[in-house]
Amino acid sequence: MTELLQQVRVIDPVSGTDQIADVLIADGEIQAIATHISDIIPDTQIRDCRGLVLGPGLVDLYSHSGEPGFEERETLLSLLQAAAAGGFTRVSILPDTSPSIDNPALVAQLQKKRVEEWEKHSPHPSLSRSPHLYIWGAVTLDVAGKQMTELAELGNAGVVGFSDGLPWENLALVRRVLEYLQPLSKPVAFWPSDRQLTANGVIREGSQALRLGLPPIPASAETTAIAALLELVSATSTPVHIMRVSTTRSVELIASAKAAGLPITASTTWMHLLLDTKAVKSYHTSLHLDPPLGNPGDVAGLRAGVRAGIVDAIAIDHTPYTYEEKVQAFAEAPPGAIGLELALPLLWQYLVETGEFTALELWQALSTRPAKCLGQKVSAITSNQLAELTLFNPQETWKVERKNLYTLSNNTPWLGQQLQGRVVQTWC
Repeated sequence: MTELLQQVRVIDPVSGTDQIADVLIADGEIQAIATHISDIIPDTQIRDCRGLVLGPGLVDLYSHSGEPGFEERETLLSLLQAAAAGGFTRVSILPDTSPSIDNPALVAQLQKKRVEEWEKHSPHPSLSRSPHLYIWGAVTLDVAGKQMTELAELGNAGVVGFSDGLPWENLALVRRVLEYLQPLSKPVAFWPSDRQLTANGVIREGSQALRLGLPPIPASAETTAIAALLELVSATSTPVHIMRVSTTRSVELIASAKAAGLPITASTTWMHLLLDTKAVKSYHTSLHLDPPLGNPGDVAGLRAGVRAGIVDAIAIDHTPYTYEEKVQAFAEAPPGAIGLELALPLLWQYLVETGEFTALELWQALSTRPAKCLGQKVSAITSNQLAELTLFNPQETWKVERKNLYTLSNNTPWLGQQLQGRVVQTWC
């Protein structure tokens, strides 16, 4: 199949260009990109793409699959369909399934099932192939986090990197993990959070926490853990990715560490860029996140950090839960929200349309920079390249409803609301 996308806005973070062009795609490969393309073969599907945005496929650093163990929340197929619908051509899942992804056999099983399920069932209509699935291998075997997995075996099985996706409690084990992983050349991701300081908190410490009468979490629960991790990175020189950055002070610590030459990357989540503690006044349980939403100053600091590249990437951290699991008191509901199908429209609407971010700045934080955090190569949008692209209509409106989502869960504060911006097609 040959398609000509006429006068589409092409955003290319690698070359740093934002231009209007014609793009010719044939059999999954970019054949040509030019100001105007008139030399085309018969039966080419010509599409008027004025007002649409074309960029490299989005890359999610970490999200949660319900399968195996919690298929009522999300199956592998529904997760990948949701990713495709949201413009993601690469999605990475954390190992906190049941059983956890701590052995090569399960890694192989999930990759095989990805292919079989996509071929067996009707795929997402705008995507002929499944998004790439990347799997984080578990660092520890047991819930207590005291015994390491066979890291080398998992590495050879093709995991994208190593992470438990949970805060650690044992700094000696963290140091040992960093020493073991050094020769494997795989990223390792840590979520710094001191659980003793977090205690039973559910909202960022501050005036809003007092007004709402919810137990607070001090910013130091995150920053002290980041400081400790940075000391271990300095001692071992093992590259580390810092997950779920949520405070301005954390951004400052990471900036200083990068300036000192420490081999670190960092990410925040999309909801921490959009909302602050004021949103929690609704007591909507989908706003119960871990780490919690920050104060207004944290949101400003995170946005500045992403724009400056101090915070390398925006992660989705898609965390599906059933209706029954989330219908509880705010403090009792499990933390997390879905986001694969919502992140790009909302980030574009509130960051790009407002002029706070350029389109290039947002797209690179959602595509090329996350890929680099995973140690993956990225290339410019040029001819004779395989098409791994996302076509986005920033003006299309749609309502967030159960019937309009591919994910099996609907734990989002935007449920029932009208959004502006939707992915039209994804090439993988």
